[in-house]
Amino acid sequence: MEIGFIGVGNMAKAIINGWQKNGVQAKINVHSAHKENYVPYATEHGLYACSDNVSVVQNSDIIFLAVKPLVLGKVLAEIKASVKQKKPLIVSMVTGVSLDELTEALDPQVKLIRIMPNVNVEIGEGMTALVANKNVASEELKNVTELFELVGKTQLLPEKDFSTFVALAGSSPAYVYFFIDAMARTGVKYGLSKAQATQIAAQAVLGSAKKVLHETKSPMDLIDDVCSPGGTTIAGLLALEEAGFMTAVVKGLDATIKKDQGQ
Repeated sequence: MEIGFIGVGNMAKAIINGWQKNGVQAKINVHSAHKENYVPYATEHGLYACSDNVSVVQNSDIIFLAVKPLVLGKVLAEIKASVKQKKPLIVSMVTGVSLDELTEALDPQVKLIRIMPNVNVEIGEGMTALVANKNVASEELKNVTELFELVGKTQLLPEKDFSTFVALAGSSPAYVYFFIDAMARTGVKYGLSKAQATQIAAQAVLGSAKKVLHETKSPMDLIDDVCSPGGTTIAGLLALEEAGFMTAVVKGLDATIKKDQGQ
C-alpha cells in the first residue's frame, strides 16, 4: 500500500507519527507548499518527498488532502487530470468542504472519503469521524477505518453531523488543554509548581475520561458519586455553575459549529 499526503501540517504529521508508532507498514509520499518543512520531515521519518502534488497522486493508492480550505481549489485543479487517470482513493480532511463540493471539483466517478481526526491520533488516543461517497467500496472504507482504529477510536457519521463532530472532537482538545491549564494555574496560586500542578490536573482529566468510557453510568451520575453531602466538591460545582461553566462550554461549541458551517 502506498499512501500520499498533499499538505504536511500539524494534523498530517500527527497521523503519520501515530501510524509509525503503531507499526503501519506503508510507503508514504508527501508534498506541501513549504519545502523547508516537508523535506526535512520526510527525511527524518523515512518518507518520500515528492516534487509536486501530481507526483503524490501518480505514486499513491490512497491520497490524503491535508491542506487549508483557502488553497484547496488550486490543489484540486492541479491534480484533477491525474486523479481521473489514476483513480486513487481520495481521503479529505479539509474542514468545511463537503463530498459534493470535492466531487464537483474532481470527477463524478472519484472515490472519496471525508474524515475528521483530532490531534490525539499521534499518541494512539484519537477520535476520527468518517463518511464515504457512493463510489467507495465497502472494503476500501473498511481499510481506511482500520488505519484510524490503530491510532484511536472511529465513528461512521452522516456528513450533516461533521460540524458537530468538529466541535466535540476536532477542536475540543484545545478546550481541554485550556481547562487543564486553568486548573494548573490554580495549583500555582496555592503554592505548587506549574509542573506539579499540570501533572496532577492532566492525570485527573485522563482518569476521569477513562472512567466515563468504561462505566455504564452517565457523567452526571458519576458527578453525584463524587459529591458528598455538604462537601468540597459540591461547593466547587456550585461555584462553577454560578460563574456560568456549562453555558460557557456550550457557547464555545456553538461558536465552533457555526464557524465550521461558514456562519
